Order: sequence, then structure tokens, then C-alpha cells
Amino acid sequence: MTPIAKLISALSILLGTTMTITSNHWAMAWAGLEINTLSIIPMISKSHHPRAVEAATKYFLVQAAASTLVLFSSTINAWHTGQWDITLLTHPPACLLLTTAVAIKLGLTPFHFWFPEVLQGSSLPTALLLSTVMKLPPITLLLITSHSLNPVLLTTMSIMSVALGGWMGLNQTQTRKIMAFSSISHLGWMTSIITYSPKLTLLTFYAYALMTTSIFLTMNTTNTLKLSTLMTAWTKTPMLNTTLMLTLLSLAGLPPLTGFLPKWLIIQELVKQEMTTTATIISMMSLLGLFFYLRLAYCSTITLPPNPSSKMKQWSTKNPTNTLVSTLTSLSISLLPLSPMILTTT
Repeated sequence: MTPIAKLISALSILLGTTMTITSNHWAMAWAGLEINTLSIIPMISKSHHPRAVEAATKYFLVQAAASTLVLFSSTINAWHTGQWDITLLTHPPACLLLTTAVAIKLGLTPFHFWFPEVLQGSSLPTALLLSTVMKLPPITLLLITSHSLNPVLLTTMSIMSVALGGWMGLNQTQTRKIMAFSSISHLGWMTSIITYSPKLTLLTFYAYALMTTSIFLTMNTTNTLKLSTLMTAWTKTPMLNTTLMLTLLSLAGLPPLTGFLPKWLIIQELVKQEMTTTATIISMMSLLGLFFYLRLAYCSTITLPPNPSSKMKQWSTKNPTNTLVSTLTSLSISLLPLSPMILTTT
């Protein structure tokens, strides 16, 4: 892509996201979602590889169907209530349709089938956008309408997402697919609490976006696409791979690191809402995700390839490590001591 095309796509994504998260009218929110979809498609298919074109086609068809359901649910609600305001979603069938549409857009189980394939066909920077920025507008719609959503449906999808995200990530060797199933699992944690504490959902999304951004940027720096290349990446940047290991453990939710904070608060809130069974189930299911995070961490720093590698070990990186990667990695590891201050602001 030319620099002008990249600039137009980036500005369009920013415009669509801003329109959706700031709108009060359903038509404006829908228009923002459509602008986002049309802006990211050229970035997915820019390599012109058949897999990238396939990923762009899948993404367009799924997102178009989800946007149609959003418009359909808002029209049904306006037909019965006479209101196009997003906060006045009160008609039960419209609430169910909107929950389904947003679940498709986010990639929640059982509508997750498109997300790993699209991430696998995209470059690492585009996969980063799909995992973080493109998730913000649908989550904002859920946050705005959280008071009228069905908690049983959301809890069921959250448990299924945490279970499937951990289970399907066990057998993967491609880092982008592993991060896709990680995203599905974390979205399950967010939706489990969204009807009870929307601010906590937003805090969880911010923490997830911070850690995922640092991991994707680190993998882009070392050009890591598979576990086999991750095992030889330590020769390029040993310190960066060490911080990658800590960031992966933070994303898994181990206690001394930043990623423990949102999971700890979510479990605490679920227990307060007398949903101890749900908290226990998602905690046990997250152990599956912990396994493949530990495998990634093990491959990144602790082990050498078990067999002689056919690739020559590279002693220099294709991209130099910049200040942004080091800053985001540091925040992904060390924000837990600041949790009292973070809790006072939320």
C-alpha cells in the first residue's frame, strides 16, 4: 500500500470508531461500523496473497451480516418504541438480535469461526488492529445497552468463549491463531461481567489491549509467525524475548503481573453478584489458556529447538526495537502495584 492509502485507511478507522462510540442514534452507530469494516479490508488484502484475499472476503461477509443484524434490531426497537436512541433499547427480541450481532462482530462463541482464519491471513500489524481497535466499537455498543441485555445469554456465551478459547489454542503452532483464541477467551471474561459492572469490562479491555499490543509489536520486531521461529528468535534480541515471556505470563493472568488485576476483579465481582459457579467455571477453563501461554513463554526464552533447525539463526533483527515496544511491555508487566489508584479512578 502507498503511504497515502495507509493514511486514508487509518483516518477512516479512527473516524468510524469515533462515530460509533460517540453516537446516540442507531443509524450513526451503524454507519461508523460500516466505515470501520470498509477501511480495514484493504489492509487485510494488501499483500494480494490468496490467503489474504480469502481472509478479507470472510471478514467482509461476516461483518456485513452482523451490521445488517444491528440495523435490523434497531429498526425493530424503533418500530415498537418509536425511539432511535441507543440507550432506549427495551424491546426483548431487539435486545436478543443486538446481542447476537455484536457477538458475531466480536467473535464470541458460537460465532467465533471467522476470527482465527482472518487473523491467520493477515499481517501482524493488521492482526493487531483486528484484535484491539476493531473490538472497541462493538464493545462500546454492549456497554451502552448493558442495562437491557439478557444476562443469561451473555453468561452462557462467556463461559463457552473462555472454554473454547483455551481448548482450541492448545494444539496451535501459528502465533496469530494462538493470539486469536486468546482474544476469544479474554472476550469471554469481559462479557461475563458486562451487565453487572460495565466499567470493569472497559478496564479489562484496556488491560487486554495493552498486553496484546506489546506482544504483537514484539513479534513483528522479531518477525515471529510460528513457534519454530519463536524458538530461534532469542538469538536476535535476548532481552526483548525475556520481556515477551513476562508479557505472555501477564496475559495469562499470573499474580505478580498486570494481567492478574482484571481477572481478580472480575472473579471478585461475580462472587458479589452470587455467581460463584460462573466464577469457578471460567477460572478452571482459563487454566487451559494458561497452558499454551506457558508453552509460548517456554518457546520464547527457556528452550532451544529440539532438532537442528534448517534455518540459519539470525543475529540481527529486521526491525529495530523502538521506544513504544519497551514502554508497552513495561506497562504490561508492572501495573499491578498501581491497582489501588486504578480502582479509585473507576
